[in-house]
Amino acid sequence: MSNTITPTVFYRTLNVEGLEIFYREAGPRDAPTVLLLHGFPSSSHMFRNLIPMLADKYHVVAPDFPGYGESSAPSVNDFDYSFERLATVTEKFTEKLNLSSYALYHSDIGSSVGFRLAVMHPERVTAMIVQNGDAHVEAINKEFLTKGLSDYWEDRSEKNAQVLLDWLLTIEGTKWHYLHGASDPSKISPDNWVIDQAYQDRPGNKDIQLSILYNAKRDLDVSTIGRSTSVNISPLR
Repeated sequence: MSNTITPTVFYRTLNVEGLEIFYREAGPRDAPTVLLLHGFPSSSHMFRNLIPMLADKYHVVAPDFPGYGESSAPSVNDFDYSFERLATVTEKFTEKLNLSSYALYHSDIGSSVGFRLAVMHPERVTAMIVQNGDAHVEAINKEFLTKGLSDYWEDRSEKNAQVLLDWLLTIEGTKWHYLHGASDPSKISPDNWVIDQAYQDRPGNKDIQLSILYNAKRDLDVSTIGRSTSVNISPLR
């Protein structure tokens, strides 16, 4: 019999600048911290299996960005869904948790936030692990671009937005994120896209996702972050 004890994961909420930020936390608080930043169209749910694997050695924290998962999702009229704003909220979140240093593990849009955190506070970042983080347009999946996103970047019209609403932000588009390129789809749980889509289908949330998707274009325009900015980061120990 194995004596391995699965670490307990706690599900908490912290008020940050009037927003309720949901986060998952596990591991000893006096251990080195790993900050997990999720991608589109998911939430900290994407790290549910990884967190217990890390929590025996690390203090693991995984927040949901505003507009995602269980965090507050104010309307696009009441909140600026730019990556600068998401980075500021995440910065304040880490400060309220007294995270003076952390290794960054970020994916997809989480990389747009993580790169900014590293530039804002390089002295706090002990390591950086990048999963599918695009800092330039050449890195983006061409099929993803040609199914409406590039047209939306060129012209933010209702017509081009509808193309994204009819595919990318549907259950089929969300499912595509998980199964595209998968060598064995039977190893990927349908829980992933079912839960992501349930959050996207909430009233007003697709407007949030459209805003995030459009700001991804602007993010590439200012991609000096991660390319021309030097950040000294030591290895994760």
